[in-house]
Amino acid sequence: MSATLLDRRPEPVARAAPPPPLGLLAELTHRCPLRCTYCSNPLQLDGRSSELDTETWKRVFTEAAELGVIHIHLSGGEPTARRDIVELTRHAADVGLYTNLITSGIGVSDEKLDALLEAGCDHIQLSLQGANAEVTELVGGYRGGFEKKEAFARAVVARGFPLTLNAVIHRMNIHQVPAMIEKAVEFGARRLEIAHTQYYGWALKNRAQLMPVREDVDRTIVEVEEARERLKGQLVIDAVFPDYYARYPKLCNGGWGARTLSVTPAGKALPCHAAETIKHLEFWSVRDHSLADIWAESPAFEAYRGTGWMKEPCTSCERRHVDFGGCRCQALALTGDAANTDPACIKSPLHQELGDTATIEASSVADPLAVVYRGFRAS
Repeated sequence: MSATLLDRRPEPVARAAPPPPLGLLAELTHRCPLRCTYCSNPLQLDGRSSELDTETWKRVFTEAAELGVIHIHLSGGEPTARRDIVELTRHAADVGLYTNLITSGIGVSDEKLDALLEAGCDHIQLSLQGANAEVTELVGGYRGGFEKKEAFARAVVARGFPLTLNAVIHRMNIHQVPAMIEKAVEFGARRLEIAHTQYYGWALKNRAQLMPVREDVDRTIVEVEEARERLKGQLVIDAVFPDYYARYPKLCNGGWGARTLSVTPAGKALPCHAAETIKHLEFWSVRDHSLADIWAESPAFEAYRGTGWMKEPCTSCERRHVDFGGCRCQALALTGDAANTDPACIKSPLHQELGDTATIEASSVADPLAVVYRGFRAS
């Protein structure tokens, strides 16, 4: 090629750097006492031997604060299964991060709770599988879990710390939504998250047992709205309703590589919690790269950031900057291509099929014996 032709080649367009993330989900371990039927962790769990050590996590927290992260969510599995959870919490607080502990509440002694709060934990989020012992044990596969959760919730509130309850909703507990709201009030929680199951990973295995009927979903929407009005100023209720009955998809995780990132127990940095289901993506590890480099340059983060990757009907859709085509993991699970329109969108050619699937599976006979419980084997 002649020099003249080379001179005519267009100048490369400088790519704008993404704005800094606001939140980091630090999945400290996949170890967990519960065996939840809807578990959102990947099918292939990270064993204890592959977990990041204390100093690496502390470096990640420092890099997160320098990058602009405000909130850090200490999660798992059960994060308090880590012996260094108090040390990690203290370091996160020391570098200026707002720390939210996401826990089952099981196995957290009063002494450990006091140590966590003294170390600088700002907020605690407690999972709630049901409003009584029977449903909690049915969903979580752990005997005595409800009583331990109740005692933990009361211990947090008694110490004057903010508590959020997170209830993942499905056919096995949707009838208890009003009771869960009342339990949140009774426990003294400040916030309740009513979040319907997302069907990927382990939950996809149990979809036929977990899918609620449309009438129950509609009733729940009314119950939540009535409770919001009645409890205004006392309890904040956030609600996420099922994609399978929606007309448009949600803005998944604030947008791919737009607001938050996750780090797995083994150190992989992900644009969203379930991103590993998209097998062709290249995920960088915090063992090898700084968090800043991962956020700005990782191939996985760049893959579906913005709108350049989109296909029709997303490319020309007026909502492309509203929901960015929905969930990439759900698009893959339901269509075989992560770049397709999320079938939760009415413009997807598979939208009607998605609704039919929900109707068929929700009308099947619920058999608790057919539920596949989650398990963990340490390695």
